[in-house]
Amino acid sequence: MYLRPGNVRRLMISVAAILLSMLSAVLAPAVQNAGSGSPAQRLTEQDLRAAFARAQQALAAQDYPAAEQRFKDFLKLDPNSAAAYTNLGVVYMRTGKSDEAIRALETAKKLDPSMVGVNLNLGLLYYRKQDFKDAVPYFERLVKAQPDSMQAHYLLGMSHFMLRDYRSAVIDLEPIRAQEQDDLDFLYMLGIAYQQVKRNDDSKQTFARLVSVGGDTPHLHLLLGKAYLDLYENPKAEAELKKAIADDPNLPFAHYDLGVLYRRLGQRDKAEEEFEKEMAISPTEPWAFEDTGTIRLDQNDVDRAIPLFQKALALNPKLTPSLAGLGRAYLRKGKTDLAISYLGRAVALQSDSANYHYQLGQAYLKKGLRAEAEKQFAEQHKLQAAEVEKQGDKIFGRLPPPAEPKQ
Repeated sequence: MYLRPGNVRRLMISVAAILLSMLSAVLAPAVQNAGSGSPAQRLTEQDLRAAFARAQQALAAQDYPAAEQRFKDFLKLDPNSAAAYTNLGVVYMRTGKSDEAIRALETAKKLDPSMVGVNLNLGLLYYRKQDFKDAVPYFERLVKAQPDSMQAHYLLGMSHFMLRDYRSAVIDLEPIRAQEQDDLDFLYMLGIAYQQVKRNDDSKQTFARLVSVGGDTPHLHLLLGKAYLDLYENPKAEAELKKAIADDPNLPFAHYDLGVLYRRLGQRDKAEEEFEKEMAISPTEPWAFEDTGTIRLDQNDVDRAIPLFQKALALNPKLTPSLAGLGRAYLRKGKTDLAISYLGRAVALQSDSANYHYQLGQAYLKKGLRAEAEKQFAEQHKLQAAEVEKQGDKIFGRLPPPAEPKQ
């Protein structure tokens, strides 16, 4: 399995620290961009500055309810203030309102595209929602604006790694390899990315460095276990993960990865036992809930599978396996409308999955919607044919185009 976001060191940066560089930029006059005929025109610049300062004072004092209200009141006076929207986004970030923070900061970005700090925070907000695809453009802008920023390259590389875009991850991470040569998580990601793009010598060197730097620690054994899991070296993966757990039974993700291994080996009872332990250790991570739900659904234990998929989706609404799992579960219970709803969401998020199109087609058939079902089955066959062709090209190579006839 790929590295989960919860145990990546760079994401442990406090929001407060991230925002320090940004807040200095929003101390600029808030009256710029006030629209013609707006209430701001009937107030003096001094009045606006005073209102903005009062809102900032509440933010600095960590009186977030007051700060939120004062910035909202200020925006009634000057609805085009990027600074006020930025600060309102800060309030929402600090109070855990991620969706509201994204809306406020995206509005600020539209009003003032030059605000580099907004890119960082929007990227982090999407990353923490595990919405890596939407995080990437903001980190790309950050790298472009600050090409020497190690943090920008690291965050962009992590996002591409989570999306399994290993070629892009190598491009992002290589420029900071020398500076990050003692960071275990960095070395793990780069080593796996090298392996996936067939740069085997670089991968071996990177993992050798990982072992050298890591020492005999639970974290090192966890990363080695993950690496062996990715490489399908199952006995080595099991040995390393068991070492990690023996040294630290509460190490996040160790039980999860061991559960993944047991599930791969068909040892479902042992897998479910490890996932149960992971749920207790990491109750805010959706993965163990999702995998346990899948195991129970495979055993036709539908009523016990549904709450687990629901829990996973409450933690991350865009988990396509949980959406599809919930759709399959409702289909088995005869609730076709709910099945179509969840499977439709899975297809919308991952339209290249032949299996999701097939499942949605089955739901439409059960509903009596044959035309819609046939569309899904046609897309399923199209995707399967493309995958067969792709695998054939990997094994035999692609034939050159036919030669043009001589004149």
